[in-house]
Parts: sequence; C-alpha cells; structure tokens
Amino acid sequence: MNRRDFTAGLAGAALLSTTRFTAAEEQPKRVTVSRRTLEVKGRAASVFGLTGPDGKPGLSMLLGERFKVRMQNDSDVDTVIHWHGLTPPYGQDGIAMYGQKPAAPGQSLDYDFANTRSGTHWMHSHMGLQEQQMLAAPLIVRETKDPLFDTQEHVVILHDFTFRDPQEILASLTGGGHAGHMMQQGGMDHSQMDGMAMSGGMAGAPMLNDVVYDAYLANDRTLDDPEVVKVEKGGVLRLRIINAAAASNMWIDLGSLEGELIAVDGSAIYPMKGSLFPIAIAQRADIRLTVPKQGGAFPILFRPEGLTARTGIVLASAGASVPKLSGDGDMTPALDLAQERLYRSVARLPQEPITRTEMLMLTGGENNYRWGLNGEANPSSPLFTVREGERIAVMMHNMTGMAHPMHLHGHYFKVMAINNTVIDGALRDVVLVPPMEMVTIVFDADNPGSWPFHCHHAYHMNAGMMGTISYTSAA
Repeated sequence: MNRRDFTAGLAGAALLSTTRFTAAEEQPKRVTVSRRTLEVKGRAASVFGLTGPDGKPGLSMLLGERFKVRMQNDSDVDTVIHWHGLTPPYGQDGIAMYGQKPAAPGQSLDYDFANTRSGTHWMHSHMGLQEQQMLAAPLIVRETKDPLFDTQEHVVILHDFTFRDPQEILASLTGGGHAGHMMQQGGMDHSQMDGMAMSGGMAGAPMLNDVVYDAYLANDRTLDDPEVVKVEKGGVLRLRIINAAAASNMWIDLGSLEGELIAVDGSAIYPMKGSLFPIAIAQRADIRLTVPKQGGAFPILFRPEGLTARTGIVLASAGASVPKLSGDGDMTPALDLAQERLYRSVARLPQEPITRTEMLMLTGGENNYRWGLNGEANPSSPLFTVREGERIAVMMHNMTGMAHPMHLHGHYFKVMAINNTVIDGALRDVVLVPPMEMVTIVFDADNPGSWPFHCHHAYHMNAGMMGTISYTSAA
C-alpha cells in the first residue's frame, strides 16, 4: 500500500464516492459568517454564527466531492475560517499568518481543493479569540449519502461560554496579578480562577482550568433547557461529537447507556465499548449506541474536567418523560491517556522508516502567562524544517503544569508512543499532552508549505504556544 493509496483511504472508508458533478453543482457552497443573539440562562449575548447554504450551522458534504466553498463575511470584523480536520494545500487552510489574508466585513474568500478526508470535522475562526465567541460549526464529510450502519445520526458541538470579552480575559491572565479579576458575571465569581495560571508553571502544582465560564453549551443550549433528540426504540444512533470549547477538556458521559467509540478526529478506530470517553479541546468523537427496546429518556452529558458543571442533550423515544436535569453534578476528574493507549486505527500507515525524531518541549505558564514551544513564545518561530517525502516523529514533552491539546495543521499524524510505551495508536490531528508527560507522534511530510503547530487551548495559543513547521528543498 503506497502513501497515495493510504491517503485516499485515510478515514477507514470502505467506499469512495465517484459522484460526477454538473456545471450547476460545481458552483461553490456558501458559508456565511454573521452576528447573532444567543440567550444563555435568561441573558442575551452577542455571538457569531457560521451557516451553510441551507441556513443551518456548518457544512455537510461527500467524500470525493471537491471542496469548493465561498466564505462570505457578513459580520462586523475581519475574519478567516480554518477547515479543521481537512488537509488543504498551503494557502487554503484558513490561517491569516500562513498564506491567506482575512476577509474584511462584506468581503468573501474562495476555496477550491480536492478533499481526501471523510469524518467528523469542524470549521472555526483562527483570528484572535473569535473562536471563544462561538465562531465555529460542524464540517461533516460522509463516505456515502446514506448511512451504511446507523439508522440515525446526530451532531453535537460543545462550547464553553462567557459573557465577558475574551480579550479582557486574556489581559487578566497575562497581567500576572488579580487586577480586574474581582468581578461577578452571571452569578459566578471570576476572581476564583482567572489569573491563577501562575500555579500552572514548571514550579507549581498542576491545575486543570485557568478560565471561569458562565455556562457550558451543547448545540447552543444548557441543561436548563437541553436539546431533546427523538429516537426510535431499539434504533441505532451515531453521535458525532465536536469539542469546540476554547479552553475546556471534557468527558462524554453516556449514563445508563453503553456505546462504541468508532472514530476519533474523523479517523476510524476499532470499536471501543464504554459509557465514559474523553474528548480534549478540538477533538472529535463518533459514538454508536443502541436505544433500549423498551425506549425511554436518556441524558448524554458532557462534563468539563475539574468542575461540577455539565451540559448535555437528552435522547427520548416517543412518549418518554424527559427528566429535569441539573447543570451541576459530581466533580469531574482530569482527562488522562488511559483510553488513548488502547485506540487502534483501522487505516494502516505504509511500511516506511522514520527519517528522524524531533524533540518539542511545551514550556511556560509562569506568573506572566507566557506559554511557548522550546522556550519560544512566537507564532512565526520555526520549530524545525522538513523535506517532502520524509517521515517525521515528534516527541512532545510537557514541562508545564497544565495539559495541552496539540494540533498540527495540514497533516494527520499517528500517536506512536505515550511516555516510554510504544503503541500502535490512533490517527489524529489533535492529541492531549498531560502535565509532565510525553507523547510521540509521527507524520508524513506530504503537503509542502509552512504549517502552524500549536496548543488548541485558545488562551495558551494566543499567549505564545504556537510555532511553525516549514518545508525546505535543501538536502
């Protein structure tokens, strides 16, 4: 199996669409950025929206269909959208610093490239902290028009929500003290946590969260008024779950149901049964479950680590009584890599040797909230260079007191080791690196350009934990 064949079958798809398109069908799909008003806990907030040609959030398409999209900016700020989970050519990835200018209000950007990646993905802004203001939406690429195995699908996108200006949050964190932190917003005391990231540095004890949120949302709703998904008794349901939170790792809690985790970050794994699954910031999880034959109402909860807060949806068959749910529950433990060690990818890497191994130190987080890679806090800082055709291993060592969900643009990678244990792990585009632990990944250098490699915790990234991997023609 050569590399090109492997890429075409990356998501473990058994079938590749051979759809032919007419001239009319070749018109770009329109994705529109706009402002909208969202009510959270009885209070109105201005957030972003990202809608597809059908007026619904996000975009859905078929594998084999060319990614021909026009992003229309109907908001009041400059923006650009990153197609997270796809591997477009350099300049079409949706990153303002990397070969693409943002669209000003009223302007549009066109994208046109061959997409080879099916699965559950998402799209989001990569401008400042717009992602915290909910400028994100699902991007679903299906192998076939009709599901092969599931009678029903449902997409859930998760957010951590704040009424505050994200720039003010970042300023309070980078200020190194508590000036401006002593405030009450939405009934929550934000002085309790913001600015305490000084304890998450190399010299301090590990901490799980450094931003306090007013609510956690599943498809824009809290557990005060959750989305109720109608399901059939005995039916099979595929949940496509996207953690679009800016700064919150979560657990997926199926409650009384048992499901099968069948894909992570859009790539198929051998099914893993369970009722509790981790999902770090920016990761995706596809879970297949069967509704009991007797039916009923079944809460599916999403629980941020280190907190008692939670959000969720409810699956309900006809006639079932939907229970009243509390947005507060038991304390949720920290995410770890216990399950990550067990994931096994359906798609196999071609049998080629690793060219070399690069060491990447995750650093910073002391009093000044200055995060970095290899001690540098500069997005344009070159981490290392690669040549097309190489296979590169990257050993990431987290020297800080907080976990970091690390994302490489333009490529997928395989998780090949956790600490000193070599594994035959999952194919991903985001992997969590817990405090003081090591994770090694391997990727094929098959997409020339300059690509960001960063922590997907929005405040860590904006405070310096982002660098660049560039291709070179030098021998």
